[in-house]
Amino acid sequence: MKKLVLFIIVVALSVSFFSCEDLDDNQVEPMLIIKFKFDSNQARLNNLGQPSFVPFGNAAQSPVFNTISSHYIEFAKDATTQLGDGNVVYQGQETTIGGDNAIDFSKAKIVAEGEAFLEIPLKDLSIGKYEWMRVLLSYQNFNVKIRKPSSSLEYDGTLESFIGFNTYITTHNIGNTFFQVDANKPQGYWAFVLDDFPYSASGQAPVGATTAPNPIAGSSPTSPISGIVTGKFNTPLEITGLEKKNVVVTLSLSTNKSFEWVDTNGNGKFDPSQGETVLDMGLRGLVPSFTK
Repeated sequence: MKKLVLFIIVVALSVSFFSCEDLDDNQVEPMLIIKFKFDSNQARLNNLGQPSFVPFGNAAQSPVFNTISSHYIEFAKDATTQLGDGNVVYQGQETTIGGDNAIDFSKAKIVAEGEAFLEIPLKDLSIGKYEWMRVLLSYQNFNVKIRKPSSSLEYDGTLESFIGFNTYITTHNIGNTFFQVDANKPQGYWAFVLDDFPYSASGQAPVGATTAPNPIAGSSPTSPISGIVTGKFNTPLEITGLEKKNVVVTLSLSTNKSFEWVDTNGNGKFDPSQGETVLDMGLRGLVPSFTK
């Protein structure tokens, strides 16, 4: 009888051991997931992260975003962490085909709001507390209101803008309209088409005109020409290394009057057919948040 009881105990322990081992084998590794959000009500900031208003002689509108791409993502522990000294979790591909080093647009990952831009093992983010994030935003696709040639009415149009430091583009398209480039384009290159109307245009914003807010420019500077936007977590993100669930980081970007142009006729409408030119397409602030 004692032998039987001992046998049952051994079998039970064995089953328990192998069951736990099976659970460990099947446990899903926690991931770091990064997504984008667009908010037209978020604060409109300048390059120093201070409130900004549309200057006299210009006009602006809050575009409706379709997609976006980033070239660089970094977690920074505090306001003194210098660019590149944080935990870099993403770096896009670059090329010198067009001459100087540039972002390779053909390799860019483009996503819509709420879609996962990055999904990597959480262990790739070092243990510690992170107060800030840096994101190099490189490409945007959004809808704006445009005055049609020889018309007093506004129509819907779609605009693509390239706001990274330098981008090599072979060709890009907005719907069925293709733009052949085959060259490097500095920060501020743009193109747009009117929806349901055969009108398109492309151009180049002035050097240094694209806004890239950095509230900690005094202690951790970045060049606005780089296209890097800096934002602070409301509550620091702490990674312990003991996480069992995914950590989802949402990068909320301010689209508050982020599309700005020179309003030559003073009517507050975008009139490219009358020679009005795009000035600034930079996102106007970054507020990162997370769920664990």
